[in-house]
Amino acid sequence: MYEVFSLYRTEISYTVVTVFVLLIVQFLLKKAAHRVGKRSEINFTRTKLMFKYINILILFIAFFLLAIAWGMGLTELSLIFSSVFAVIGVALFAIWSILSNITSGVILFFSFPYKIGDKIKIHDKDLPIEAIIEDIKAFHLHLRTLEGELITYPNNLILQKAVSLVEKDVYLDEDKSSL
Repeated sequence: MYEVFSLYRTEISYTVVTVFVLLIVQFLLKKAAHRVGKRSEINFTRTKLMFKYINILILFIAFFLLAIAWGMGLTELSLIFSSVFAVIGVALFAIWSILSNITSGVILFFSFPYKIGDKIKIHDKDLPIEAIIEDIKAFHLHLRTLEGELITYPNNLILQKAVSLVEKDVYLDEDKSSL
């Protein structure tokens, strides 16, 4: 055991430092996402989704740094990453709307001015929608119309259409009136 440690001392110490630093960065990023979610009154399930994205990002960074630490050259690493991204790129080109909706979900997390319970109007010339936001997911919004119909609206479309606030916190107002 001592021979292994003495042989790979620099790699092991670099691994320990890298893991420690990345855990601190992950903690800080999650704390920042939690703070943004709390300040913006974002539903905690949406904040947990951001935590998953942060975990994936940290894993990619960890793989890259540890591969370099253990002797994988930049040529081999760039070959692996370019191959993986080429395959992912071809696959995602076939299903680009999923990537678009995930990206839109991240944008909505940080900058969507409407909350769950707000009554909004989507100004679409083909299909105008007036509904209450029931839930905001990674790929879509759940909207409940005044007639009780549930509409699943893609995140990428909500960023492309004009949206106006009709009434704020409709669910909360109904809950208060029943007390």
